[in-house]
Amino acid sequence: MNKQKILVIEDNQEVRENLEEILELSGYEVHLAEDGTVGVDAAQKIKPDLILCDVMMPKLDGFGVLNILGKRPETAAIPFVFLTAKTERVDFRRGMNLGADDYITKPFFKDELLAVIETRLKKSDQLRRQFDRTEQGITAFINAARGYEELKKLSDNRKIKHYKKRDLVYEEGDFPRYLYFVKSGKVKVFKTNENGKEYIIDIFTEGDFIGYVDLIKDMAYGDSASALEDAEVSLIPKDDFTALLHINRDVSSQLIKMLANNIAEKEEQLLQLAYNSVRKRVADAVLLLAEKEGKDEINVLRDDLARIVGTAKESVIRMLTEFKQDGYIDITDGMITIRDRKKLANMPS
Repeated sequence: MNKQKILVIEDNQEVRENLEEILELSGYEVHLAEDGTVGVDAAQKIKPDLILCDVMMPKLDGFGVLNILGKRPETAAIPFVFLTAKTERVDFRRGMNLGADDYITKPFFKDELLAVIETRLKKSDQLRRQFDRTEQGITAFINAARGYEELKKLSDNRKIKHYKKRDLVYEEGDFPRYLYFVKSGKVKVFKTNENGKEYIIDIFTEGDFIGYVDLIKDMAYGDSASALEDAEVSLIPKDDFTALLHINRDVSSQLIKMLANNIAEKEEQLLQLAYNSVRKRVADAVLLLAEKEGKDEINVLRDDLARIVGTAKESVIRMLTEFKQDGYIDITDGMITIRDRKKLANMPS
């Protein structure tokens, strides 16, 4: 089993060597840096599991180290504990505002030091594991986040709302109050032009988050969302989302990973739907819906399929008829069944 790595950034040689001895005897792999600039370089090279950093140092103080590392994706989630002889409240507040996980005041007791390190590493490990994008996974993530003192006030219960087909989840121009998580069913996100014509931007299904971009920007929704079929949606209050995103770096890092899942894939799908021929776009849309369903049968209104493709309903019906004649799909009572996935996927642009 690999030892957990701890980076000690401390300008006092005696303190630095004392920490090294204590930590190595406790089974940790220890790396040392004699000032802040050396510490920043070391953190990026060795990717420690935790950083112990003195506050008052020459060249670059501990606040500067935390500020730099907190802005870099590869180091932002590393637990960061300050070592300081100063006990003024303003210093504690400044460090916590920058994202410090804890403070140890010098002189310190060995047991106190090791207890803080063990606690921070344990909480970090809990949040670095993968959480399933299910209602149970979201609950497990929030429960793990609630283990941090500053996040204990997260809501115990989240509202689960049931939407009937065509019910609005939110409307363009509304101000965000929740982060929406699709528990079951499907939700479409769409825009409506000045003539009232609707264009579907994306379809979200079980395990997807909706509406977080406008929530992060703290601005009114630029699109609308409604149930494409009967759906259950978990509503995470805005205050909880803001706390999860900003208060603790470990929690924030994990939340961002969950939100960002498949973004690149969705962007690629949207580009393909936008620039390919109508025939290719209809084929891609059928495959996209089948992928979201997890099976080769899809039941979608032709109006909705036309809005996904961005073309007239009549064009969609004509393409589907051609696909059926070519043996790529079957259509029975409106249900589309894929018969030749390879031919649909390789449709010329």
